[in-house]
Amino acid sequence: MYTMLLRPAVPLRPVCFELVVRIHRLLSFVLGFATLTAPALRAAAPSPHRVLLAEALLADDSGKQIALVKKLVDAGGDPLIAQALGAWRQGGVFLLETNNTRTAFILDPQTDADGKAKAIGIPSGELLKDAAGKYVSYSATDLTPVDTDSKLRKAIKLTLDLFALANPNPNLRRDAVTKLGQEQNPDYLPFFTARLPEEKDPQTQRALAEAIAVTQLADEDAKVRVPAIRRLAELRSITSLSFLQKLEIEAKSDTKKWGIETWDTAHAAVKQIESYMAWGNFVGTGFRGLSLSAVLLVAALGLAITFGLMGIINMAHGEVMMVGAYSAYVTQNVFTRWFGASGRGFDSYFLAALVVSFVVAGLVGLALERGIIRYLYKRPLESLLATWGVSLVLQQLFRATFGAANVQVSSPTWLSGSFIVSDILLAYNRIFVIGFAVFVVFLTYLLLTRTSLGLQIRAVMQNRNMASALGVRTERVNMMTFAYGSGLAGMAGACLSQIGNVGPSLGQNYIIDCFMVVVLGGVGNLFGTVFAALGIGVTDQILQPWLGAVMGKITVLAGIILFLQWRPAGLFVTRSRSLEG
Repeated sequence: MYTMLLRPAVPLRPVCFELVVRIHRLLSFVLGFATLTAPALRAAAPSPHRVLLAEALLADDSGKQIALVKKLVDAGGDPLIAQALGAWRQGGVFLLETNNTRTAFILDPQTDADGKAKAIGIPSGELLKDAAGKYVSYSATDLTPVDTDSKLRKAIKLTLDLFALANPNPNLRRDAVTKLGQEQNPDYLPFFTARLPEEKDPQTQRALAEAIAVTQLADEDAKVRVPAIRRLAELRSITSLSFLQKLEIEAKSDTKKWGIETWDTAHAAVKQIESYMAWGNFVGTGFRGLSLSAVLLVAALGLAITFGLMGIINMAHGEVMMVGAYSAYVTQNVFTRWFGASGRGFDSYFLAALVVSFVVAGLVGLALERGIIRYLYKRPLESLLATWGVSLVLQQLFRATFGAANVQVSSPTWLSGSFIVSDILLAYNRIFVIGFAVFVVFLTYLLLTRTSLGLQIRAVMQNRNMASALGVRTERVNMMTFAYGSGLAGMAGACLSQIGNVGPSLGQNYIIDCFMVVVLGGVGNLFGTVFAALGIGVTDQILQPWLGAVMGKITVLAGIILFLQWRPAGLFVTRSRSLEG
């Protein structure tokens, strides 16, 4: 090919022709060298772990095989080694002898029409060929496997179990260490101890320390067992609680075998860990209650303002929350269609969903106010019946549009997951909801105290007739306030989609709680709404694990009724000029 390309079409000078010939020879040499060395470059040298495995397979001494197999603990990232060890334990490794050379191999999982499989050599990992260069195939029934005994099979299982210690993912390493530690296998101890100073991840370090101590609980020597119990108590190891409880019972029933010190130490450790768990559950429940309070707060803010402004009992307020939740669902689907189900484009959907939920719910509230509620001002009974009918219509409308089953609203990447503080799980989405509620409260405070609309709202709430006489357009104030309150309820529904289910009955689950917040805090009072939402949300979540969901809500409702008997106006009384004198 090069001769044809480099052959001159016209006579050249002797010097030029000689130069062309030399270049041609150099290119031919390079091409030939590359052709000869290509197979060598493709066949990379096998890893040291594979060499150890091959040496173990070819060794005649069982003790040497066991020692070599245990050196493969760090080779978990090589799939060939894991496959070969598993096959060896099950009698699936064979030897090929050619010209006084023995080669260990396993059979490929895929078989041909005759039931034969190609041979994969160890340590190369390549398919074996015969002298003619053709791939060799065998049937497992026609081959004699490499011998194993019970001790060797036990060593292989031990190595396979400990492969996870070298997993690059720290979470998988931690889970594997926890699982292996609960087996209380003393054979794992040397590997746990050797791995502990090398481990960089703090959570995995803690798991290794727990695994070592849990394994030592089964030790017959009290000098080893008792310090392990104390170590687990210091670590407040929740995963070891069942082992400590079992040891406590056994030590109490047979103090002669275990010793009184073992029982005393185990009893103290169990009490310490149980106290730690109780405190953690209390704080975790309080955190979940705080996130629920945040949703109630955002939803109840608008309800508190509109109820104090118009005297309207809006039973459709929960369905406005549902509108916001479904708006988030639709926004998610639109972003999924545009950007796919992952990536930066999709991750921004929830920020857009908050805006869409506010706008859509605000428009629904505006239509509700202009079409029905403006004819029912200061008529609470009629407004209750009318808005209850509206809530039923909206429920059926969404049930016919989206179906009766709940819909799935996924969290973006930046709201997925959680971090752990003292074994307390703090979810990112709940933290966001709490922070968002704080932002909404601050924004509403600025609206009511720093804007002309807020001044007009406060004036109408104190004395509608006087405000109207001074030129305030009360109907416009009512319309804007109701739209704003509905928009807040829509954003509350969007936040709720991140921590709860989204379905046609979503609003019914929270409307009573919202009204309890409004009544307990004081009608139309911003600070009262904040404190009432915090109290109801946290108390409800704390009582539910003890009394159940239904009895928990009943207890909260009974407490609110008793409180209102003593303080009918709620926590904070809204001063109104129309009631003075």
